[in-house]
Amino acid sequence: MKKFLALILLSLILCNNVYANSKEMIKKDGFVLPTNKWKDKIKIDENFEVNNPKDKIIIIYNHGSDGNDVKLKGCFWRSELRNWAQLAGDKINDKEILVYIHCQGQLEGDLGAKLGRMGMWMKKWEGPYPGTSKMDRRVEGNLKIIKKFVNLGVPKDQIFMSGHSCGGWATLRLTAKYMNEVGGGISLMPACFWNLSKKYKVKKVGYEKAMEKFHKKYPGMAGWRQDQIDIIKEGNAPILIFTHPMDPYEGLTSDWMDDVPNFKRVVVSEKKKINGKKCKIAGSNWEEPLKDAHVIDFADCFMYYHPLIKEYIASRL
Repeated sequence: MKKFLALILLSLILCNNVYANSKEMIKKDGFVLPTNKWKDKIKIDENFEVNNPKDKIIIIYNHGSDGNDVKLKGCFWRSELRNWAQLAGDKINDKEILVYIHCQGQLEGDLGAKLGRMGMWMKKWEGPYPGTSKMDRRVEGNLKIIKKFVNLGVPKDQIFMSGHSCGGWATLRLTAKYMNEVGGGISLMPACFWNLSKKYKVKKVGYEKAMEKFHKKYPGMAGWRQDQIDIIKEGNAPILIFTHPMDPYEGLTSDWMDDVPNFKRVVVSEKKKINGKKCKIAGSNWEEPLKDAHVIDFADCFMYYHPLIKEYIASRL
């Protein structure tokens, strides 16, 4: 167990060193200011104001999490906002795109408060989930932000929920039950249940055997995940989803999405390239190669999908 914990800690440290440092953490809500180049400095406008709201498209972007059901010290890495800064300011049908980042690191679920930071991933609990989870609270928090934009005069069909990893999972959850409150959803590498694909060797043993082992070892977590998948499937919301087969989290455990008729799922690539272009993501000059497919949506190569994202938004207006 000690060796296992050490490996988890090391992976978190390495991830932080590769993709960002403490000075790059953003812990606030606000609008991502448009940039001209992917490498340009990222700035956030914290003023909650929308001029000419009927002429705006709002994308509410939600961050991931390195702790499933617990409070976090931060929210966004600047690296993950670079592609959004490129989309901000673009127009679709004469309507300007505004990207609003929503920090929810301060939230905590009832079980997470009992089991501790890594508890849901490390301790065996039988389920069902006792009380209100952080994921449920993230959905509720986003509904409040959506209503604030509606009160400013932004039409509901011009508001889009989005997010990476746990934020992408929150997008699946919200649109499943509250699609009538938004125009659509854009989910990026949705995952919130540890590195399932890699840890349980899905590529080698197959999905069924991997999930059987997962359910046996962590019945509470596995059952809770399946309950949420059932909710998402039943919702059958028309949303755009990006996954990658090399994503260690839900890369090879995302095929259930193909059974949801209204989902538009894009499997990004088989390698750490998009359309033949190598993906760059970090470093002092933002030219270090991508090492983790889970964050391929942070890389410069992901701009290849910007036209598809705008096409999806246009189809929902």
